Amino acid sequence: MELAKNDLFSIVKEIIIQSRLKVYRASNSELIESYRQIGKLIVEDEQQGKAQADYGKSTLKNLSQQLTLEFGKGFDERNLRNIKSFFKAFPIWYALRHELSWTHYRLLSQISNLKPSAFYL
Repeated sequence: MELAKNDLFSIVKEIIIQSRLKVYRASNSELIESYRQIGKLIVEDEQQGKAQADYGKSTLKNLSQQLTLEFGKGFDERNLRNIKSFFKAFPIWYALRHELSWTHYRLLSQISNLKPSAFYL
């Protein structure tokens, strides 16, 4: 069976679109999981088993400098604070919605009352 040129193009185009969508979802899921793990480590390091971190500890500043030297942009103090807030707001991995992007979770993590963020999820 021979396909018309337009039909062949349409089918191949759809395969490429679907493949790219799958890659995006997989990479987004991995990014969110890695940020959750990083956030957990930061919180555990800062709090050392206490309810809150000690004031004035330079964990994020030092970590940011090291990560930026190693990996470049994306690990400034602000983003590390976002990663930390993300973990504190969403500590349970299997409760996350993988359809949401890092941007969604970053914004939801900034809501102090988690009831509205549950609504938005």
